[in-house]
Amino acid sequence: MSNISESFLSGSNIDFIEALFDRYLQDPGSVDPSWRDLFEQQRGDGRPIFVNGRGAVPDDFVTTPVAPAAAAPLARAEPTPNMMLQAKVAQAIYAFRLRGHLRAQLDPLGRPRPPLHNVADLALIDPNFFTPEELDQVVDSGDVFPQKKAKVRDILERLRQTYSMHVGVEYMTILDSNRRRWLMPRMEHGANTPNLSVEEQRRILTYLYRAQTFENFLHTKYLGAKRFALDGGESLIPMMDALLDEAGKLGTREIVIGMAHRGRLNVLTNILGKTPDEIFSEFEGPKDPKQFLRRGDVKYHMGFSSDVTTASGAKIHLSMAFNPSHLEAVDPVVEGRTRAKQDRSRDGTRRQVVPVLIHGDAAFAGQGVVAETLNLANLEGYTTGGTIHIVINNQVGFTTDPEQGRSNTYATLVAHMLDIPVFHVNGDDPEACVHVMRLATQYREEFNSDVVIDLVCYRRYGHNEGDEPRITQPVMYQLIDQRRPVAELYAEDLAQRGRIPKEESEAIKQKCLAELNAALERARTENLLKEPSAFEGLWKTYRGGADRDVPLPETGVPKERLVSLLQRICTLPEGFTPTKQLERWLEQRREMVAGHKPLDWNSGELLAHATLLTEGHDVRLTGQDVERGTFTHRMAVWTDAKTGQKYSPLQHLSPDQGAFRIYNSPLSEFACVGFEYGYSLDYPDAQVIWEAQFGDFANGAQVIIDQFIAAAETKWKRLSGLVMLLPHGYEGQGPEHSSARLERFLQLCAEDNMQVCYPTTPAQIFHLLRRQVLRPLRKPLIVMQGKSMLRRAGVESTFDELAEGRFRRLLREVDPTIDPKKVSRLLLCSGKVYYDLRDARAKRGDQTIAIVRLEQLYPLAADELVEVFKSYPKLQEIFWVQEEPKNMGAWSFIFPHLQEMVSQIHKSLTVGYIGRMEAASPAAGFTKAHDIEQALIVEQAMTRGSKNGR
Repeated sequence: MSNISESFLSGSNIDFIEALFDRYLQDPGSVDPSWRDLFEQQRGDGRPIFVNGRGAVPDDFVTTPVAPAAAAPLARAEPTPNMMLQAKVAQAIYAFRLRGHLRAQLDPLGRPRPPLHNVADLALIDPNFFTPEELDQVVDSGDVFPQKKAKVRDILERLRQTYSMHVGVEYMTILDSNRRRWLMPRMEHGANTPNLSVEEQRRILTYLYRAQTFENFLHTKYLGAKRFALDGGESLIPMMDALLDEAGKLGTREIVIGMAHRGRLNVLTNILGKTPDEIFSEFEGPKDPKQFLRRGDVKYHMGFSSDVTTASGAKIHLSMAFNPSHLEAVDPVVEGRTRAKQDRSRDGTRRQVVPVLIHGDAAFAGQGVVAETLNLANLEGYTTGGTIHIVINNQVGFTTDPEQGRSNTYATLVAHMLDIPVFHVNGDDPEACVHVMRLATQYREEFNSDVVIDLVCYRRYGHNEGDEPRITQPVMYQLIDQRRPVAELYAEDLAQRGRIPKEESEAIKQKCLAELNAALERARTENLLKEPSAFEGLWKTYRGGADRDVPLPETGVPKERLVSLLQRICTLPEGFTPTKQLERWLEQRREMVAGHKPLDWNSGELLAHATLLTEGHDVRLTGQDVERGTFTHRMAVWTDAKTGQKYSPLQHLSPDQGAFRIYNSPLSEFACVGFEYGYSLDYPDAQVIWEAQFGDFANGAQVIIDQFIAAAETKWKRLSGLVMLLPHGYEGQGPEHSSARLERFLQLCAEDNMQVCYPTTPAQIFHLLRRQVLRPLRKPLIVMQGKSMLRRAGVESTFDELAEGRFRRLLREVDPTIDPKKVSRLLLCSGKVYYDLRDARAKRGDQTIAIVRLEQLYPLAADELVEVFKSYPKLQEIFWVQEEPKNMGAWSFIFPHLQEMVSQIHKSLTVGYIGRMEAASPAAGFTKAHDIEQALIVEQAMTRGSKNGR
């Protein structure tokens, strides 16, 4: 067989051959006789050899030159001249679909694209690939034309218009041929050029003028003020309008939007409906700035929500997530919020609520959280049914050119990790932008898949309006200075096409300006500055603010119910074969049920979940290895030893229980913590928990902790009840597995913004987790979990302790051998070091030492502590004892508070420190070194220690 006959049957032409073969199966007369003869030769037993379950060429054919079963018959086939031309056409069609985007005219500034080397397929889309005689031949176009037959030159021109003009598409690497073939006719039959009515064009023009006049108005009225303008990328606004309209037609009822600062104000006013009056009032500022001391945020970080009516009459609720300047940090927050809304409404199709993320080109390529968030897309515990991504591609990142900011042709390369289409579109062709937006929205609906649009535009001003970009990009800005706004270009184009007269376009523009002038007048006379709305809808019954203003609930549960629930937790379903480890675990629980053993840490936590679930509350628990637990401490999901089937007893407690959702997370923290934080924003009545594999792994989510968890209430009046379980404690496991960096959380504590606790008994973790849901106060809860306490002898509770009372912020010992009147030394501590101190004191038989545990470090129970100090009349020494180095742990936080407290009792009473010396690393690398350090801490606590609190 000749090379050309081999090439037309190669995997590169799979979609073309599939299309012809499908038509042949339906009607043999509908294909060219040469192809019909070829397909007929493949019949053996009356069935085409190439047919799979769908009646087409198998998907794996794309990876093999010739299907093995067909190799012998095809070798006997002699290609005709028409078949050879058809082969060249098939190659060209495939090349356009695969590589046409590399020739697309995407840059509004008209700059030539960088040269590409060693891309052989590009030669196949060159017109010179065909002779003049071949160009006039009529061949089968595959599915390029609906009517199938066309001249070669018309096929090439249609493909050039589709893939190499103002739209470029990367989609041929998608593994699922159904998705590729769904896209092809929707792009090729219309040449990626929409057939718009005059009314649709008028709407696009109106939104372009709204975007342009809004930015120009701010630029003249608030000269030099930062606004991170959309100038140069105004096509985003009609694109967003098209997204809402298309999504509304497809049944979407809610959209959650996340975006950085570029164009944010424009989207807020022109898409979400935040009035220009309000935005102008934010530029004007408050009449009394003292009202905003230590709170609030800049205008281009603020969120907003509204109900809008689309062009086709659909009602959609829009939410713009609040976010900090940390680029892309909002991405997983939006995904979490979307998933929470879907879970609340039991939207299993994930089509009613859609996430939309608007990125910057430099950030999309450069920020690791983008890849982390994309990786969540198809995971059971995190999928939202597909995200629509729009990259505002300014072709520069602050002052950094693309060749310095990424190692590839496109800023969107990372998106290919998801096997999804990427559309590149010229931002100065608004009709192409709207067309791509509609197609992307339909694709998301059809396949529950992410999709990416690369909106190639430019930035008319610098990174912000006070920056001068011509210092670093003088050539680029010479072109930008000469470039007219897209609204003016589009108005001129519509007039030339006889669609909308120039006078009408000008009237639209002037109407936009008049509305803005009226809004500015209202803002300056009435000052419509508003704080973010809060405590509405789902949040009506919840509180923020001062911790002391919200009463503590009773969190005890009747003993009989606790016993019954634990019995159900340790009951195997019929036909389930447990592993040996699970059988031992179950036997231990059964002994607890029978009253032969006290409750351990695991039972305290599981019973907290079980009681909340059977009271109707939903529980979501995620993190690395949480189903079993990093330390085999949870066993919330069982695996059948014979079948591998999964079973969670907490999902089978009662018919009307709340939903228990537990998922092992991927090995990342930034996106996963951000996701759970977002989830908690839209599920205030649920228990939402993220657990770290080791506490210090939370470092990877520091941006989420700093900017969202710690500061959101003060900046944006946004509350969260997220629980973070952080394994913490010094057991000789080295620098990276000892500390959850307690000091960092305590440093962030102010204005009752979060709760930081270090519980030391099963009853305490039980009551703490229940308090987090039953108390109407919604604050993030940071829990240090002592790893050794999960199994340590003596870390135990009784059913009675779970049945009575509530979480105690500090624990005084119930030890009859300790007489308060004889106590001269008080050891204050938090966490597992208590058990080391207790055992050492018991060994010594010293009755002059009292030990008090601070179970909640923030908000600090200061009044209770003062009463504790007063209860020891002969108290001479107070020491804070901790395992961490002196520059870590709670010491730096607690010392000034303790000094202030003891000064109220006796001025001569001081606070001393006992613990590890200051260190750059949290812990020693060798177990024996750790043991020496730990023994020294305990010895000092039992003998003298240092009174120097500095």
